[in-house]
Amino acid sequence: MFDLMRGERRVGIVANALDFIPDSARRRYEETVYSPLRELSDLGAEPEYLDLRRHFGNPGALEQALREIDLVWVLGGNSFLLRRAMRQSGFDDLIPGLLEEDRIVYGGFSAGAVVATGTLKGIDLMDDPHELAEGYDPPVLWHGLGLVDFSIVPHYRSDHGEADAAEKAVRFFEENSLPFQAIRDGDAIIVEDGATSLFAR
Repeated sequence: MFDLMRGERRVGIVANALDFIPDSARRRYEETVYSPLRELSDLGAEPEYLDLRRHFGNPGALEQALREIDLVWVLGGNSFLLRRAMRQSGFDDLIPGLLEEDRIVYGGFSAGAVVATGTLKGIDLMDDPHELAEGYDPPVLWHGLGLVDFSIVPHYRSDHGEADAAEKAVRFFEENSLPFQAIRDGDAIIVEDGATSLFAR
C-alpha cells in the first residue's frame, strides 16, 4: 500500500467499526494481541488514530485532518457502524474528491473494505445492521462509498470466526446475480488508475 502513496508515510487509522466494544477491552486487546499503531510503525509509517466521532457534524475539521495524512487505514469490526461514522462525520462526501485529487490513499480490511463498495446488502448476513454505540444515529445505511463497483465478502474460507457467515454472503450474491469479490484473509484488492487487481496470498 505504501507504493500507492505519493508523499510521506503519514497514516490515519480509523477504528470506528469497533466503537461498540468498550474502550478498556479495546486497549487490552491492543496491548496483548494486536496493535495497528505498532504494526504500521514497524513498517516505517507514522500512524495515529483518526477518530471520526470527533468530527461528527464538523466535516470541515475532518477534511483538514485528512489533508494532513497520506493514507487512511480503516480497520474491521461492524461495517454498518463504520458506515454511520463515515456519514455523520462527512467522510463519505470527502474521500471521493481527495482520491480524485490523488491526495490520499484509502486502505483497510474487513469492514474497512466492505464499506468501499456500492452496497452493504448481503453483509447483514455477517454484521448486525442495528448495532450501535453512543452518539450514533439509529437508521441503517445500506449504500457504501461506491469506490468499487462490486461487493466485497471478507474472511472467505479463512481461519476466522466469520468464515461461515462469509459463505452465506457469497450464496446471497450468487443467488441474486450481484457482482462481488470474495477474499481470503491475506488477499488484497488494489485499485489504481481505474484498474482493479486481486492479489491472492
